[in-house]
Amino acid sequence: MAKKKTVPLVVTTEHKGVFFGYGQASDGDTIRLEQARMCVYWSEETKSVLGLASSGPLGSCKIGPAVPAITLRGVTSCMEATKEAAEKWELGPWR
Repeated sequence: MAKKKTVPLVVTTEHKGVFFGYGQASDGDTIRLEQARMCVYWSEETKSVLGLASSGPLGSCKIGPAVPAITLRGVTSCMEATKEAAEKWELGPWR
């Protein structure tokens, strides 16, 4: 059985967590992300959580270090991130 391809995702949770990582898009209540990072703060110029998926973290965003994998529960949204956004998330800006 072939392993499904992972894509860059931004995921929100019912406890207001915002995470980035690589996984398979889902409409379920749980999701596993690899190379996962958490957004602790996003700047006004990022233009919302959708901006994190579209443009990536900008300005004074605070993005934590990556962990090998995380399983998130209480998922409220799962957005595919652009290549541009993924590249910025991977830099892990904490300004």
